[in-house]
Amino acid sequence: MKEQVADRIVESGQANLQRINVALSQSAIARARQLINEDFSAPDIAHILSSVPPKQRVTLWNLVETKGLAADVLVHLGEEERSQIVASLKPIELNDLIESFEIDDKVDLLQELPESVIEEVLLSMDSQDRQRVVDVLSYDEDSAGGLMNTDIVAIRPDITIDVVLRYIRRYRELPPMTDTLWVLNRRDEFIGQVPLSKILISDPSTTIREIMETEIEPLIVSTHESEVAQRFERLDLVSAPVVSLDGKLLGRITIDDVVDVIRASADHSLMSQAGLDEDEDIFAPLYRTIRRRSIWLGINLLTAFLASAVIGMFEATLEQVIALAILMPVVASMGGIAGTQALTIAIRGMAIGRIGPANRHALVSREALIGAANGVLWSSIVGLAAFLWFGDFKLGYVIALAITVNLVVAALIGSLLPGYLKARQIDPALAGGVILTTVTDVVGFFCFLGIATLVYA
Repeated sequence: MKEQVADRIVESGQANLQRINVALSQSAIARARQLINEDFSAPDIAHILSSVPPKQRVTLWNLVETKGLAADVLVHLGEEERSQIVASLKPIELNDLIESFEIDDKVDLLQELPESVIEEVLLSMDSQDRQRVVDVLSYDEDSAGGLMNTDIVAIRPDITIDVVLRYIRRYRELPPMTDTLWVLNRRDEFIGQVPLSKILISDPSTTIREIMETEIEPLIVSTHESEVAQRFERLDLVSAPVVSLDGKLLGRITIDDVVDVIRASADHSLMSQAGLDEDEDIFAPLYRTIRRRSIWLGINLLTAFLASAVIGMFEATLEQVIALAILMPVVASMGGIAGTQALTIAIRGMAIGRIGPANRHALVSREALIGAANGVLWSSIVGLAAFLWFGDFKLGYVIALAITVNLVVAALIGSLLPGYLKARQIDPALAGGVILTTVTDVVGFFCFLGIATLVYA
């Protein structure tokens, strides 16, 4: 069912893009403008802008007529696509466009801009908005402070529900995603919360102190975004308070911000396996894409030369037994797959907070046992196949032993590498695959050809 819904969304997006392309190809600008401003929603327009080359993207953006629609489109655009659009706007135009943004969305956008542009945009804001944005900008982008929204509704514990309801009615509208009111003491320290649903069904004469929930643990402003996401997932939160080190309430994080974190983390894990940026524009300028990809191609080339150097050490053995050259890729491939499986499990476990120093040894031991078991199973099969293929018992023995050793080493390296890299402030998702491939290739070739040299000597 979920796959069918996803397919329908993809088909709808492609259909909208096709309609725009037809209008542009026929120079029917009025038709394209009508589609964008009347037929498509902001997410639809953002999807279209992300799916066309940069020049066409600017043309379509200029067809958006209302400020509200343009602002919503900016929210839904990817980082690189949004940066291109924002670069074409003057600071005062940008501030006018994002005036209706929530504070966290304003901060997210400003963090993508050069320092000089940020200063100009801040100067064009009113003093109250400027101060709130500057306060959030002072926190790390990937921390609870960088994620939080300062639009909150706070109340005191000694007032009645009737007073709270009269207080709430003074608002033109509540901040978006408001499901809870935060309770503060006289020093503005967070002491509890009251869900709006509880306020609506309780006796108006009841005080907030009688119905507030005090067991909630607030998020410290410096908490990393990955831990924030884990907290929301574990406790099924819709919103959570953010406090300073001395307990003063600074803002709140809502589930929509956490979904963005989870999605960005998933994109990062996927794209990093190929050495790519999760925010990379599909239609980014060629020179930028070539530069990014060339770096990792160069690193891969160096590791390939290292593996080739290991093979070159056993040139005489290869000349003596040609079948070794035919079977070498089998050993490296088996080790690569086994290592990738262990690496993926370890990275995912760390990402969701289930693997750390306290239980890493248990994971490594488990993966080593799995590697050994799979090594015995598949080395027997491959060894028998090699014997039947080439009629050489020694060759079957050599490749079987090499595969067993390589699978155990691959499992050990795959489970140990993420923790080692993270301890050295290196992204395991980005560097783990390259290092693992090099290790499994080098160990596989060295074991296979080294054992063959001893056996055939």
